[in-house]
Amino acid sequence: MKELLPVSSFYKWENIEKMRYAISVVLITKNAGQQLEQCLQSVGFADEIVLVDSGSTDNTLAIAAAYRAKVIHQEWLGFGPQKQFAVEQASHDWVLCLDADEYLSPELALSINQILDNPQAAAYRFARCNRFMGRFLKHGEGYPDWSLRLFDRRRARWSDDVVHEYVICEGPVEKLDGDLMHESGEDIARYLSKQNRYTTLQAEQLFARGKKAGAAKLVLSPLLRFFKFYLVRRGFLDGLAGLVHISIGCFNSYIKYAKLIELHRLNK
Repeated sequence: MKELLPVSSFYKWENIEKMRYAISVVLITKNAGQQLEQCLQSVGFADEIVLVDSGSTDNTLAIAAAYRAKVIHQEWLGFGPQKQFAVEQASHDWVLCLDADEYLSPELALSINQILDNPQAAAYRFARCNRFMGRFLKHGEGYPDWSLRLFDRRRARWSDDVVHEYVICEGPVEKLDGDLMHESGEDIARYLSKQNRYTTLQAEQLFARGKKAGAAKLVLSPLLRFFKFYLVRRGFLDGLAGLVHISIGCFNSYIKYAKLIELHRLNK
């Protein structure tokens, strides 16, 4: 493991007054050692870091210990249930939920500190900037990719979805300035492998809810998706990376419904 920087070294907080509400930064991990350090460096203002791990065998736990994180082992429950379990382990009601391959831009970190001095909403969302094929996407499906990650857990919670989970909030939601940077470090082969797993989980979820799809859904869904993200949302401005990213998203839509159709035929 490379030498770790002190928690306070990534951003300097000496000019920021102590915030009124304490905050817990919450993560779920498994073998996230390659990305985790940058994530934890970006949240040096946190009063607590809670890391729920589902069986890491790399240096994830060593990095977590270096940043004085509270580490809890929990076997995998699915994305939504796992994240909600992690939120429930926090000591503070205000929680910031991150993935290990994400980190806060300095502007977003400052926005979070300022808003916690006197929060006026139950939850806050901010733009997520995704890195793909060596560049951060700024258009199309890759940006702004609004993500609700900061909330008062007394008024919000993660959904029970095993994939494409989201936060259910019972109060007003506002936006914050700054970007949540997402840098997974995946090549296209690993990205496609992950998307294959996700489309299977999505199809199973739709099937369990009694949803159906036919030829029209199979064909029109990816076409409409391409029109929306490549043309209306100007994904073409991200060059080849934008085209590939949106094309994979369209294929995912197609294959999700193909798997759903297959499930119905296999379970007649």
